[in-house]
Amino acid sequence: MPSPILHVGATVMCAHAGQATPMTPFPRVTVSGQPVVTLSSPYAVAACGLSGSGSPPCATAQWLVGATRVTAGGAPVLTMTGQSVCVPTGTPLMPVAAQTRALAT
Repeated sequence: MPSPILHVGATVMCAHAGQATPMTPFPRVTVSGQPVVTLSSPYAVAACGLSGSGSPPCATAQWLVGATRVTAGGAPVLTMTGQSVCVPTGTPLMPVAAQTRALAT
């Protein structure tokens, strides 16, 4: 099923309400005027809410599943329905808001 493509301006959070941002977006392809993010780009997580507990907070994250039919620079683009994992907690990232005009499967 088609899903919105993630871009630099998309709102993505860890499971503990930390803000996640892509470290290496793909600038040659844009949606809504902003670079898309591919499967090869790690995310940095800031202000993870788990930091107050005894467990280490989410620091980085990596998407595991991206689009199967749409690529940028040979790498699958990320979609809102893709799967990801945060390090060191193992929880997923949650895309909250993204552009809705460009979809990928």
